[in-house]
Amino acid sequence: MSRFKLLGMFFATFVVGFLLGIAGASQGSRQEDEYRYFRMFTDVFRTVKENYVGEVNTRELIYGALNGMLKSLDPFSAFFTPEQYREFRQETGGEFGGVGIEIGMDKGRPIVISPIEGTPAYRAGIKSGDTIIEIDGEDTSNMNLMDVVRRIRGKPGTKVTLTIMRKGVDKPIKVELERAIIKVESVKWTKVQDVGYIRLSQFTEGAGREVERAVRNLMSQGVKGIVLDLRNDPGGLLTEAINVSEVFLKEGKLVVYTKTKNGEVTRYFSRKKPVLPENVPLLVLINRGSASASEIVAGALQDHKRAILVGERSFGKASVQNIIPLEDGSAIKLTVAHYYTPLGRLIDKKGIQPDVEVKVSEEQEEKLQEAIRQRRLQGATGVIVEPELDPQLKRAIEIIKSGHKGYAHTGG
Repeated sequence: MSRFKLLGMFFATFVVGFLLGIAGASQGSRQEDEYRYFRMFTDVFRTVKENYVGEVNTRELIYGALNGMLKSLDPFSAFFTPEQYREFRQETGGEFGGVGIEIGMDKGRPIVISPIEGTPAYRAGIKSGDTIIEIDGEDTSNMNLMDVVRRIRGKPGTKVTLTIMRKGVDKPIKVELERAIIKVESVKWTKVQDVGYIRLSQFTEGAGREVERAVRNLMSQGVKGIVLDLRNDPGGLLTEAINVSEVFLKEGKLVVYTKTKNGEVTRYFSRKKPVLPENVPLLVLINRGSASASEIVAGALQDHKRAILVGERSFGKASVQNIIPLEDGSAIKLTVAHYYTPLGRLIDKKGIQPDVEVKVSEEQEEKLQEAIRQRRLQGATGVIVEPELDPQLKRAIEIIKSGHKGYAHTGG
């Protein structure tokens, strides 16, 4: 029997124990406390069933309690009803409409981890760290993550209005977005002067292979160095984080490891020779919207002194969630481990600090995005860069053109 199924059975039994008032004999103060709180739960449940003014549905009461329990843990643990779990498991086989944002939960509210480049949310100026307080006028304080996702998704061409609170802005901002089919071309590249530029917007399947192709193509053009742009990349597949890292790291180098509550450690290593020669400088751009797999790659390259990181501290989302099915068709998504960089730095809630900090003001960001929009209107395709309007990219290019070898001379 799988570990997930065992955990699911345990959790289901645990809930039944709540309902029936069953608890094992107490051993020690901790168990006595747990027994006391189990009794409190069953007392409240019984009181509500017997005295609430309206009809009470037992299933809804328990689901509500489980939802609150998981929400209290962290922004990424969640409870799924059977309906929500079926939706979660469905492969997106057909077309679905969305606005292109990666969402987490923070203090009971949905928060934007990052808008995905080229999507309606990105074009509308949605930013990392924006808190969504309303969806089509409905307050989000009682919604779980799946509720939020379901309300934002919809038929392409239809509209959804998000009310957001943004740090530094006193009043809520209403943004109307038209849903579109979300198809992300996750890897794009170009040559900027004598420097290769690779934009990785999401760690989707095949991202590592595409980054390798980009590096080979740029090296054939004789670039003096590579800039890997992970800004506003919300992450994706762990396997692709490993695949991207080994394009740049020596074979056998530790990329990342996970550690559970019980100290169980799983390590992930680079498995092949790097594509980018060790003497070619590598600069990595990160910001507040760089999360999860982006932070794994940035942390590995920084720890092994293979790259210089430029920009701003990353988001700090680096935890492992497992889906644990329950016997009635519902499920929980539970954080079971954290990611650590090769040198043992905890990424979660701390983020990755760049080697060269370069901040971008709201005004600078607006000018940059407006310049990109204008070039799109003029028919420009592919990845668009504006180094003179992008302080972080400009600084990275300056470091390479100055002849600075970054960390590459150490041999990684």
